[in-house]
Amino acid sequence: MKRIDLASSSRRRFVTNVGLVASLGVVAPRSVLGLSPGAESGARLQAFDLTDVDLAEGPFLHAQRMTVAYLLKLEPDRMLHNFRVNAGLKPKASVYGGWESEPTWEDINCHGHTLGHYLSACALAYRSTNDKRFKQRIEYIASELAACQRAAGSGLVCAFPKGPAMVEAHLRGEKITGVPWYTLHKVFAGLRDATSLADSETSRAVLLRLADWTVKAAQPLSDAQFETMLNTEHGGMNEVFADLYEMTGNSDYRQMAERFSHKAILEPLAKGRDHLDGLHANTQVPKIVGFQRVYEVTGDDKYREAAEFFWKTVALTRSFATGGHGDNEHFFPMAEFANHVFSPKASETCCQHNMLKLTRALFVHDPRAEYADYYERTLYNGILASQDPDSGMATYFQGARPGYMKLYHTPENSFWCCTGTGMENHVKYRDSIYFKAGQALYVNLFIPSTVRWKEQSAVLTQTTSFPESSGTTLKLQLERPSEFTLKLRHPQWSKAAVVLVNGKEAMRSSNPCSYVDVSRTWRSGDVIELQLTMEVATDWAPAAPDIVAFTYGPLVLAGALGREGLTPGSDIIVNERQIGKYNDAPFTPPQLRGDPRTIAQAIRRGDRPNEFLIVSAEQKPVRLIPYHRIAHERYATYWQIKPPAA
Repeated sequence: MKRIDLASSSRRRFVTNVGLVASLGVVAPRSVLGLSPGAESGARLQAFDLTDVDLAEGPFLHAQRMTVAYLLKLEPDRMLHNFRVNAGLKPKASVYGGWESEPTWEDINCHGHTLGHYLSACALAYRSTNDKRFKQRIEYIASELAACQRAAGSGLVCAFPKGPAMVEAHLRGEKITGVPWYTLHKVFAGLRDATSLADSETSRAVLLRLADWTVKAAQPLSDAQFETMLNTEHGGMNEVFADLYEMTGNSDYRQMAERFSHKAILEPLAKGRDHLDGLHANTQVPKIVGFQRVYEVTGDDKYREAAEFFWKTVALTRSFATGGHGDNEHFFPMAEFANHVFSPKASETCCQHNMLKLTRALFVHDPRAEYADYYERTLYNGILASQDPDSGMATYFQGARPGYMKLYHTPENSFWCCTGTGMENHVKYRDSIYFKAGQALYVNLFIPSTVRWKEQSAVLTQTTSFPESSGTTLKLQLERPSEFTLKLRHPQWSKAAVVLVNGKEAMRSSNPCSYVDVSRTWRSGDVIELQLTMEVATDWAPAAPDIVAFTYGPLVLAGALGREGLTPGSDIIVNERQIGKYNDAPFTPPQLRGDPRTIAQAIRRGDRPNEFLIVSAEQKPVRLIPYHRIAHERYATYWQIKPPAA
């Protein structure tokens, strides 16, 4: 892995442990650096099937259960309402509110996006839990969409108030209000996931008919006209058509995957140019996920180079300590970090969802620990942190205005984009804990779980209270002795890593952001312990060195500032556009004084695991706890450090 030395001016953020400075550098595309593509660094990794991994008790299993309960409360017929209306069929239930029907959101025309997300979530939940109720819902929705196709005499299924007319106008190049391809991408993706994860033949038939309608409808467009159409947000349409090509071998789908790859974004990124300032963030990230997918099915390096450069730019130079990015949904110049970091509308949760999809896709081609480090950081501080642990609802923004609070969607009257990705996020935690490649098993995340590695007739059980403790224990069950390698991640945040096998030291690493390879002939009952160290650190951007976040291992520590001026339930909201105005009673957060570079030394441990205390400028204790545990109270994740008192 190419590293940039500490004197480089092109790094985004500094992570400072007490007595230790480490930085993550901007790295140009591999072709620029003269490095070989990731796919050539060894056998491509494989993810384990969701059915091969079980979660054990812990915060991730709790989050899954909350989402499973929410999914089962939702009524498919209410999500199908507008689809049936557009097909000339009588709806079977009243439509849901929020983005699905209310006049407030008519301008975005996202009607129907929820059904697509819901299909994906049900497919993931079915694959993860084997709960037949999700399979039944998938088949019912797919059969209803098939009925809509038959009634309309068209492959297009949509829920837009004007029906197919908006899509047709968009294809003709007329001015429209809304994001039809963005919305239809969710339906495509839901049907794809229902096909691949739940083996739904009905979903496959509906999907292929929808895809064929799209191919035919887009045929009259010249390349220039198609590119102009892509100036409107269109989700990851390139990704789903690449998937369709791999699924069927139909070259029309491959051509559509390339046509839906926005050249105005692709070409600068492939050349190593960051032109993201001012662009709508979550319009771009799904395109980039698609670029990587198009590379996988075409072998065209420009798509991979664009995806790698985008990841390095966003993950390493444009991200907050939590792994999120952007303000009011847009990328901003990092030189203006101080003007944006305290916004209540920073870190859209959908962006973190999609950045993790991209990270995972890149990792399987090039299994570098820095991908896994970013994945872990964003998983805890962006995804796990986004769910209300009591209601299961999810955030839209996770801003850092000092003294603000997390705001969650309602069960039936919001249906934001982040409601949809929130349905998916918490039923797929098991998809990135472990990976396999030949005779190697990667342990990427320290989450209590069990994985069944069929090729080795092995079962590995991970027992840990991480992040309450700083290590993990693995135990093997084998049908017979077997020779293979365990690749244990030594994360960036740990100075050292020690591996014990059956109580005896077997390996020691002093190379953070790497893998410790433990190779031997393993026997059933072998126990492997990975010992790591977690330290309090500060994180800041070069453009604003007096504004810091505190971290502990991969966790962002938030000031838990209580519930002054808040009423119970006031953090469940309908309108995400009003974030910043909800619960906006006057509140004075505590101030911190000191040297930003050494202020972490003033932090002391509290009485509970992963709780800390720091004394404010007002000489009052401030309790610091992991950000993902913050709910229903005011908080602060970034602090503008005042100079020491004279």
